Amino acid sequence: MDSVNTRKIYSITELARLINRTMENGIGRVWVEGELSGARVAGNYGYTYFALKDTRAQLSGIMTAQTRRALPSGVLFEDGKQVRIYGEVTYYEPGGKLQLKVLTVEAAGVGELMLRFEELKRNLQAEGLFDSGRKKPLPGLPQRIGVITSPTGAVIHDIITVLGRRFPNLHLRLLPVKVQGAGAAEDIAEAVRFFNQRYGRDSDWPTDLLIVGRGGGSLEDLWAFNEECVVRAVAQSIIPVISAVGHESDVSLCDFAADVRAPTPSAAAELAVRPKVEFEADLACYARGLRNALQGRVVELRGRLAAASSASALRRPLQITERRAQMLDSLCMRMEHAARHRTQVRRQSAFETFARLDALRVRHFGQLRQRIDVSRVALAQASARLLERQRSGIVLISRQLWLLSPLAVMERGYSLTRKADGSLVRSITDVASGEALRTQVKDGVIESTVREFGRWGGGERVVAAKKKPQW
Repeated sequence: MDSVNTRKIYSITELARLINRTMENGIGRVWVEGELSGARVAGNYGYTYFALKDTRAQLSGIMTAQTRRALPSGVLFEDGKQVRIYGEVTYYEPGGKLQLKVLTVEAAGVGELMLRFEELKRNLQAEGLFDSGRKKPLPGLPQRIGVITSPTGAVIHDIITVLGRRFPNLHLRLLPVKVQGAGAAEDIAEAVRFFNQRYGRDSDWPTDLLIVGRGGGSLEDLWAFNEECVVRAVAQSIIPVISAVGHESDVSLCDFAADVRAPTPSAAAELAVRPKVEFEADLACYARGLRNALQGRVVELRGRLAAASSASALRRPLQITERRAQMLDSLCMRMEHAARHRTQVRRQSAFETFARLDALRVRHFGQLRQRIDVSRVALAQASARLLERQRSGIVLISRQLWLLSPLAVMERGYSLTRKADGSLVRSITDVASGEALRTQVKDGVIESTVREFGRWGGGERVVAAKKKPQW
């Protein structure tokens, strides 16, 4: 069990907000199919409240008046209707309940397309084509804008109108394509690639921004902008891309791959560039700031010039030189006097130090000599005592060694007999007839040769040739 000091305690508001963030980040936007129940318009803002249910559960929902007005034709938002809703799962904090905020509604008959949509979205998202890190910033002031859309219809007219009103000096280039039906997706993808290859940065007409879009319609009408080739072309575009597909409630995979999603083509034109009057206002503001800064700098420099011109140094420059020369002479004399005084002080200090050292030498020299004489006598006495002790020890050890020495045994009449190789003869079995022997007695060595040998008491005897002793 957690201790009181480590447990995290939430307030109701904090927990509600945590649940809401978890719902939005963990689930986000989803498609949900079910049966409408209890749909009603209420409140001052025209919100539609309803429940979406199946045989086992139900989920509360809310839809804004703008979303309701933008519902595709043929979609009846009434009780008992089977619909598919695309929306955000949120947690309504004041009421303490989960709800589905509607973004778009379809009849249940378009389920196959939505399955394809969700599957392709998951696959492309897993590849990272929708990552925010891939998004490119839009240029602050594009000069050339490419438009990929149908040459007919309201889209190009709206873009031209909005851009002409906001910034008339911009250059537009339209690349007409099919926006629905067979071959539309390939046309759109090829147009995006064509702009990047033909009108890149090194071309004669470098394009700063692309707008890809079309007007509103059903899911089937907008399906070309959900094809994989279009999504990949938009995601790989070097030129920044604004996706403006359908109305605000319409969502396409091209929106996820583009650098910026616009709810409508007109909004895409507004996102492309700020109004020219705003740039002019910024320039005017910068000009005023620059002019004020320059005027302030001029006033400051004029003040400094006036102060410098009124200074006595500029009116009488030789006076400053003379004063400085006088100060230099004064400093030189002070420095010379200080040097002589410092030298005298140091010399007197040195004499006093030498006198003290000489007195110390005279006083301590006799004491040191006396201590040395005493130490020499003590050292001689200690050396004599140590030498006597060492001599007594050596005599004692010599006596002990003599008692253990074989020579002492030989003094009593014993001898040692060795063979030629130096080994001792301990038994008659160690020698052979004719072998040379060396017998050591107390006062020399006797060399002999074995002629006969026998055991004691057996009638045998040993006869050796007697040699002259060798000393």
